[in-house]
Amino acid sequence: MATTRTAHTVWEGELLKGSGTVTFDSSGIASQAVSWPSRAEQANGKTSPEELIAGAHSSCFSMALSHGLTGAGTPPTRLETKADVTFQPGEGITGIHLTVRGEVPGLDADGFQAAAEDAKKNCPVSQALSGTTITLSAELV
Repeated sequence: MATTRTAHTVWEGELLKGSGTVTFDSSGIASQAVSWPSRAEQANGKTSPEELIAGAHSSCFSMALSHGLTGAGTPPTRLETKADVTFQPGEGITGIHLTVRGEVPGLDADGFQAAAEDAKKNCPVSQALSGTTITLSAELV
């Protein structure tokens, strides 16, 4: 069964001086302030489209990696994934770097690297962002 998740943003004013609020409608978890300075300079307590993408990508990748490891008979004890989404004003999103550290009993570093590469390639968010360069660092702890 397909699912649809919804968020909406209300923006007021011009790009450089305006601001907005993004609301997570499906979950009802929060509303977050957004602005051009929070996107192109310092966050200053506000979010950005790139931070939202980072959250989506790190969680999707973690789910895909957990699923792949479990299917291979080596379920993880813990996965910690960070996604760094780089935004260059005038160019857009120029890259995403995933960093994952995992505790996976019975798996060696090469096996973990291979599983992480597969998850990077096949998680739905990676596929949706396929026009962007996505790199990966994977460490078994």
